[in-house]
Amino acid sequence: MPRIDTATRLCAVIGNPVGHSLSPAMHNAAFDAAGLNYVYLAFEVEDVGACLAGMRALPGFRGMSVTIPHKVAVMPHLDEIDPLARHVGCVNTITHEEGRLAGTITDGTGTLRAFAEAGVSLKGKRVLFLGAGGAVRAVAFAMATTAKAATVTLLGRTPSRVEKLGRDLSGNTETPVSWGDMGRDLEEAMASHEVVINGTPLGMYPEAVDQTVVPGHLFRPDQVAFDMVYRPLKTRFIREAEAAGCLTIPGLEMLVNQAELQFERWTNQAAPAGVMRRALLTALNEK
Repeated sequence: MPRIDTATRLCAVIGNPVGHSLSPAMHNAAFDAAGLNYVYLAFEVEDVGACLAGMRALPGFRGMSVTIPHKVAVMPHLDEIDPLARHVGCVNTITHEEGRLAGTITDGTGTLRAFAEAGVSLKGKRVLFLGAGGAVRAVAFAMATTAKAATVTLLGRTPSRVEKLGRDLSGNTETPVSWGDMGRDLEEAMASHEVVINGTPLGMYPEAVDQTVVPGHLFRPDQVAFDMVYRPLKTRFIREAEAAGCLTIPGLEMLVNQAELQFERWTNQAAPAGVMRRALLTALNEK
């Protein structure tokens, strides 16, 4: 058991619901491995303002992960928000520094780290996103602003959502951005892009494990395929991309790497990546 005393620092995830979160398993394993007097809990929260006022009032409350539905609602209660989070329009990480609350988002930068660890440079690559939800938004902004992708293409099933994200990206980055319809434009886009990213829930356990957004015959051996879905560990999208000879990056890597960045912000130490990955795998197997 971790020691709990007056020097213990608290970190937590807030959401509603939050019982499914795997963050406590990852972060507590990391704190233990690093020998840090930290503890990480999960709180189901409805009143976001009161929650953050409490965080501000407690010097020992060091860090907070923010999940659905509070990623936007926390923003008015923060003292500072980094530029990427402002562009994306939401926050998933809060750090408490001497009474001030600083917000950022680690989903996109964590994904960039996952690509780097897989040996994939995104510079000059044509990147195709399938879906236009919040996770796609975070990763697309990171890739367009930081990774120096050649182009970013967005395909979705809801024209208004896809167009809004496309126009937001175009207005805030120098990377050429285009968008279209997932049904009408998928085959042509698959033939012309080197990186394919699934940001839809198709393939997710338990309802959609036999589904995929991309028919297997559309993959090419020279492509990189990344799935944001992390349960199951190998979705049909990943399995069929592997069968076609693609280099694949499963959603687990995004989840681990964004958590590593949170750990590093809160502790000012390098994250024990292997420990966090093993803890996540164990937690997934127990669910």
